[in-house]
Amino acid sequence: MLYDITILTDPRYLHPVEGNIYIDNVIAEDRIVQEALERIGLSVTRKAWDDPNFDWATTKYALFRATWDYFDRYEEFFKWLQNTKKLTVFINSAELVSWNIDKHYFKDLESKGVRIPKTLFVEPGTKTTLEQSIKKATKDLVFVSKDLVLKPCIAGGARHTYKFNASECHKHETIFQELIAQEAMMLQEFQKNIMDEGEISMMVFDGKFTHAVLKIAKPGDFRVQDDYGGTIQVYKPSKEEILFSENVVKACSEMPLYARVDIFKDNEGQWALAELEIFEPELWFRLNPKAADVLAQSIQSKMAHEEVL
Repeated sequence: MLYDITILTDPRYLHPVEGNIYIDNVIAEDRIVQEALERIGLSVTRKAWDDPNFDWATTKYALFRATWDYFDRYEEFFKWLQNTKKLTVFINSAELVSWNIDKHYFKDLESKGVRIPKTLFVEPGTKTTLEQSIKKATKDLVFVSKDLVLKPCIAGGARHTYKFNASECHKHETIFQELIAQEAMMLQEFQKNIMDEGEISMMVFDGKFTHAVLKIAKPGDFRVQDDYGGTIQVYKPSKEEILFSENVVKACSEMPLYARVDIFKDNEGQWALAELEIFEPELWFRLNPKAADVLAQSIQSKMAHEEVL
């Protein structure tokens, strides 16, 4: 059978034997998207990205959703991505995905005027210590806060994310050396406003804002992910926040059909980008199902445009 769209997911979420609220939300989100696509007449299936028996040439488009095991299987995933892009069209594109997976994309966005957190990139194999890296960031980037965050350039779900005070950096030296031997890391100032006020996720489809949520960390924590006890609530953003988020996606090399722009007030009180997700973000369609129709219509428009070409 030929499909218009294949929704891509993590194999753990395809046919789970047991459910929980986390898995149930993933399945519910995929169902909302699938039903929106089917309402406009598209044929849709849902597959694990690593399905060895599926012929990817039988689907016109493949839509990334909850492929959340990619960072634990990065080499395998990246090889699959490069091979499969020859057989089908990814949404978002394979080029955007490859760029967005690695948080070096911050540099590209900053060069186009997007405000980002002060970030020191430590490349794999660099001969340095955490203390030396902190001194470099303090000098070159004018780090003011002594509270810092260390995290990988390729990661998700707060994997290997550490918050610490510069005076206690020696406690993290061993893990720092283990990590930079294998992967690029980011050293950033801790952003107190994320803990105090939360982080805003702005959903932007085909360049236009649709809806937003406010993510708040549990008391005493700094990670807003629900994996770590964070909570979310529907949020009504200001015009300034909407403009900021729409300008972020406009700074991409091509317009993503969907994006989640995570923003916050930085330590200087300015709106800044916490993260741009144009690969497999949670988009909270369950809080705004009509946004799935906007995405479906954007996909249909893309298909019609490419057929004309």
